[in-house]
Amino acid sequence: MISVLLPAYDAEATIAACLRSIIRQREPRWECIVVDDGSRDGTAAVARSVGDPRVQVVTTPHRGLVAALNEGLARCRGHVVARMDADDVMHHDRLGAQLAVLDGDPTLAAVGSHVRLFPRASLTDGLRDYERWLNGIDSAERVRAEAFVECPLAHPTLMIRADVLREAGYRDTVWAEDYDLVLRLLARGHALGVVPRRLLAWRDRPGRQWRTDPRYGVARFTACKAAFLADGLLAGRDSYVLWGFGTTARALRRALLAYGKRPSAVVEVRAGRIGNPIHGAPVLLVEDLERTPRHPIVASVANARGRAEIRAALDALGMRETEDYVCAA
Repeated sequence: MISVLLPAYDAEATIAACLRSIIRQREPRWECIVVDDGSRDGTAAVARSVGDPRVQVVTTPHRGLVAALNEGLARCRGHVVARMDADDVMHHDRLGAQLAVLDGDPTLAAVGSHVRLFPRASLTDGLRDYERWLNGIDSAERVRAEAFVECPLAHPTLMIRADVLREAGYRDTVWAEDYDLVLRLLARGHALGVVPRRLLAWRDRPGRQWRTDPRYGVARFTACKAAFLADGLLAGRDSYVLWGFGTTARALRRALLAYGKRPSAVVEVRAGRIGNPIHGAPVLLVEDLERTPRHPIVASVANARGRAEIRAALDALGMRETEDYVCAA
């Protein structure tokens, strides 16, 4: 039923615990495809030593994460594919709980879960905030609404129908492959759900890709958001209304300029900016939106409370999130 897709690179120190967590799953109908991406340590030997015939180890030259994912995907035989990383540990109910959700809702193409980051003592405030935000997403509707704030599903929690994943595949791009996959699936109209349980212990360590790979940097995430906004909400238009003009909004505005998208107006709550155009765009108050020709609104505010206030204001004006406006960060 389930193929666990597990790429690994120099993971000798953590892969045994990862595989033990898979072997102890209450749902037994799985295979695990470990793709050792040219590790320089004993990753493959440790993986082969676990003694469970459902664990298959494939060794390849070191070609990077995306190549390893696609290599493993080609070998997956399950009806669904569950992503896993060699650093992490899954709850013994993970595979069964996610499979039950997919079996019970044919409209869902994939399902993620909530996470617990560890070790707790060394977590930065930023990662704690991200964990809190991620674990507040509890439905397919919230996944879609939050998609331009950050990646709304932790990739190693994803369980996806195999035919959907094969059609999409993994792309080697200038930004993170996991965020790229999620945004492509949403752009194709797929619904991505969430099991609102902490089914993955997600390890933070200095060598984790989000810390070392430039594709996971803030600038690359902004570029990714701009590309998908230009092809989605802003497709066929050269203007939009930008809500906010802090650091986050300014960066997104610059990224959208590469696609010929310019703000027709900027919404600000600070009275001192009213009447002073920003890059030629008039600055409006919220109430001015009722008297302004309707354009798609990109609300780019880093603060979660600020986004909640923006959503309340735009909903009160009869605007629909993901259709008339999106929140980004």
